[in-house]
Amino acid sequence: MSGSFPRASAGNPDCNAVDLVRAALRDGIALRWQLLEEQTEQIAAAAAYLRGAIERGNKLLLCGNGGSAADCQHIAAELTGRFGSTPRRALPALALTTDTSALTAIANDFGFAQVFARQVEALGKEGDVLWAVSTSGSSPNVLRAAEQARAQGLWVLAMSGPTAGELGTLADITICVPGRTTDRIQELHVTVGHIICNLLDQAFIRPRPAPAAQRDGG
Repeated sequence: MSGSFPRASAGNPDCNAVDLVRAALRDGIALRWQLLEEQTEQIAAAAAYLRGAIERGNKLLLCGNGGSAADCQHIAAELTGRFGSTPRRALPALALTTDTSALTAIANDFGFAQVFARQVEALGKEGDVLWAVSTSGSSPNVLRAAEQARAQGLWVLAMSGPTAGELGTLADITICVPGRTTDRIQELHVTVGHIICNLLDQAFIRPRPAPAAQRDGG
């Protein structure tokens, strides 16, 4: 038929491509085992503190750049919406990466290094949590946000690569994930984020209503 496109066919994959896929998957599996051995207690501790902050009426602010910005928005959406299927109340989480008017105005007037710190100054209050995400641990705007958070009495949770860099010195707790490349580090950041969201889901699940007779004491 004139103007139609040929149907795509699967064909036989290139042997080199298959080897690359296998290597990537094996690397990801090995890094998850390493994460299990090295960071289990840190992840559980971070979730416990987030639970306590939310129970006290505080909120979670998240910041990061690029893929880490997407991770921040992802986590905030899981918490304000829902992660699992069991009902729970909405949890207060805000990604500082989503307001383009604020980001561009602050970058224009104060410099890009201040795009998160200025929002922390405006929105953060003592007892809130800043979840700062940086694969390198050295992103200037994330560092400035962590500094501002500490100055205002916020608790700082850092999520970084194998070394936390300067960000680790500003954080109350740091989750360092293994990985030699940014893509692998970001994959583990998503894993950690999902684990923490699941722990918070379990913590804030709404109890099932008691049967009428039980509620009446009958």
